[in-house]
Amino acid sequence: LGDEWKGDLLLLLPVIMKLNIAYPATGCQKLLKIDDEKILSVFYDKRIAQEVPADGLGDEWKGYVFKISGGNDLQGFCMMQGVLTNQRVRLLFKKGMPGYKQRRKGERKRKSIRGCIVDSRLSVLDLVIVKRGEQEIPGLTDTTQPRRLGPKRVGKIRKLFNLSKEDDVRQYVVHRPLPEKDGKKARTKAPKIQRLVTPARLQRKRKVLALKKQRSEKNKRQAAEYAKLLAQRQKEKRQALLSRRRSSHRSSTSSA
Repeated sequence: LGDEWKGDLLLLLPVIMKLNIAYPATGCQKLLKIDDEKILSVFYDKRIAQEVPADGLGDEWKGYVFKISGGNDLQGFCMMQGVLTNQRVRLLFKKGMPGYKQRRKGERKRKSIRGCIVDSRLSVLDLVIVKRGEQEIPGLTDTTQPRRLGPKRVGKIRKLFNLSKEDDVRQYVVHRPLPEKDGKKARTKAPKIQRLVTPARLQRKRKVLALKKQRSEKNKRQAAEYAKLLAQRQKEKRQALLSRRRSSHRSSTSSA
C-alpha cells in the first residue's frame, strides 16, 4: 500500500493509549492503559501545558486535575511545545533548540517531531497531577519515593532547608549512603556545592581584580611613555629638517 493509505489504516485500528501519570509531591508514577475512546476523547485537541479534569477515568479520580506535559506517537516521535499541529512535521534544528544536540560547530539538522496537540495517534501521553482529589490512588499518592540525590546548588539548598545567608550551607548537604563492603566502614557520598562563596573564593576574586587593575595602570603608563617618546622623536625630526633647510639656504646665498 502507498503512503496515502497509512493514515486511514491507523484510524481503523483500535485506539490504545498509555497514560503516564506523575505526582511530583511523592515522586511516584503510574501507568494506565486505556482503550476506551470515550475516556480518551477528553484529552483530544488539547495542547501541552493545558489542564484537564480527570473525572472521566473513574470515581477514584474525582477532583484530580492533570496537566499535559508531553507524549510519544506510535513510532516513538515525541511531542514538541510550540508546534501547533497534531501531525508529524520535519523541522530544521539548530543549537539551543530542545531535542537536538549539536555535534559540529554551525551544524543544523532536519528531524521529525510531532506537534503539541493531542490526537488518537499517540502511544503514550505524559500527565502531571497539579490538583489532588479526595481519594488516594494506590501506588501514586499513598506512598512516597525518596529522592536519590539532593540539591547541589547553594541557592537550591537554602531554599530546601529555608536557610539564611548567615547559615553554613555545607552542614546541610544531602549525603547518599554507598553500598557497604565486607569488613569496611560505611561510607557516604555528597555532591560538590556549586556557587559557594567562601573566603578563598573572595580572595581569588580580589586577586583577579587587583591584577586587572595593575594591567590597566601598566598599559596607561606605557601608553604615556610611548606618547612622550613619539613626541620627542617628532621634535628631533623637525629640528633636523629645519637645520638641513638652514644649511642649504646658507650654501645657496654664499655661492651667489
